[in-house]
Amino acid sequence: MSSRDLILNKIRESNCVEEVPLPIIEDFGITFENKIEKFQEVIQTVGGVAIQSDVNNLDSIIKELYPTAELIASNVEECTLGNFNANEEENPHELKKLDLAVVKGEFAVAENGAVWIKNVDNRHRVLYFIAQNIVIIVNKNDIVHNMHEAYEKINFEQAGYGVFVSGPSKTADIEQSLVIGAHGPKSGYVIFV
Repeated sequence: MSSRDLILNKIRESNCVEEVPLPIIEDFGITFENKIEKFQEVIQTVGGVAIQSDVNNLDSIIKELYPTAELIASNVEECTLGNFNANEEENPHELKKLDLAVVKGEFAVAENGAVWIKNVDNRHRVLYFIAQNIVIIVNKNDIVHNMHEAYEKINFEQAGYGVFVSGPSKTADIEQSLVIGAHGPKSGYVIFV
């Protein structure tokens, strides 16, 4: 027997670690009594705002939020304010002139104020980041407590791109000064319908 084999055999003989099955963890992650209230609280801390509305009032609320918006792209069926079809543009840089993008969110996460958006109906994923302002529409029943639940809901069956968005664009320098709208949307609303 070689010295290598001798050493490996000694290690195997002295291995006293028992193999045990991994624990099953249920109810993992933080939960909230009122998910929408928690979402509203968290998104406000990152410069966004979340409100609730009836789907029939969607257009009037968006008009009230952005009365001067002229060029609006929308992939939300219930929003009739869209007057610019972003999917018809060959060059995604042309979307920089958009005043407002109204997009559909798949679900929201109360824990961190984020919304999962898939690129199913949009040709250019830059739409979420290049428009001057963004409004994300989410069904009020599509909100989860935490990221553990969120990861279980994510799928890419119909899209090759997805992103979590939380409020408008923001950055903070080394002096901890938060700047909203530095390199993307200047304002961000989530409307639960």
